Amino acid sequence: MIPCRASGFTLIEVLVAALVLAIGIAGVIAAHLGAQRTRHGTALMSGAVQLAAGTAERIAANGRFRDQYAGFDYDSTRDGPPAPSAQACFGTPCSGGQLAAADLAELRQALHAGFPGGRIVICRDAAVAQAGARLAWQCGGGSGAPLAIKIGWIERGAGVDTLPALVLLADGGAP
Repeated sequence: MIPCRASGFTLIEVLVAALVLAIGIAGVIAAHLGAQRTRHGTALMSGAVQLAAGTAERIAANGRFRDQYAGFDYDSTRDGPPAPSAQACFGTPCSGGQLAAADLAELRQALHAGFPGGRIVICRDAAVAQAGARLAWQCGGGSGAPLAIKIGWIERGAGVDTLPALVLLADGGAP
């Protein structure tokens, strides 16, 4: 009788196949995590655009008291959670100054609730209107400078927020 030679996979081949499969799975997981980070960043940017646009509309609607918004600087990491607002201008008459205070209190609440380590600065800054200007939290000031709304947050994994992620001009458009 002729001895029968067994055919099939050796242990080495099985281990190599398992290693290739593990590398492929790790690549899929890394791609998925990258997509989730991008989705989260996009959602934050969209929320920041909506928050800044709404703030710009409120500032424009409260025209004579526009300068009460300038100089606003809230950093949720530095300043902590905002206190509940005692000022409410819904259903009761308010002065323009009271309305500005209520708007800023609501802005603090929205930023703290929606943005991790969020910061918002409203100031007069001529630099943001210039083409190619580098974004910065500092404001150049000046009475003729446009009113800028700067919003930023701390990205997951980055740990540091150095520049505003969004700037919207309340006196006429985005830079």
